[in-house]
Amino acid sequence: MSEFAATVNATEYPPHQKHKVIFQTFDGLKPGEAMLLVNDHDPQPLRYQFELERPGIFSWEYIERGPETFRIRIGRIDA
Repeated sequence: MSEFAATVNATEYPPHQKHKVIFQTFDGLKPGEAMLLVNDHDPQPLRYQFELERPGIFSWEYIERGPETFRIRIGRIDA
């Protein structure tokens, strides 16, 4: 069994769809589950968006921090 309930490789989506797909995937997680986000740059603006739109219900942990690949574990937590 995978450590992640879902994986989103953001490099596979056009820019206008990336955040939509990431948030839809996150919203499908149950508390205690996590998704893996793979990107080609540090998605710090996305983290700020999570803080504004999903405050208190997510965790953010860098697994790999570049320079070419960024892998982030985004978990769903109970509010």
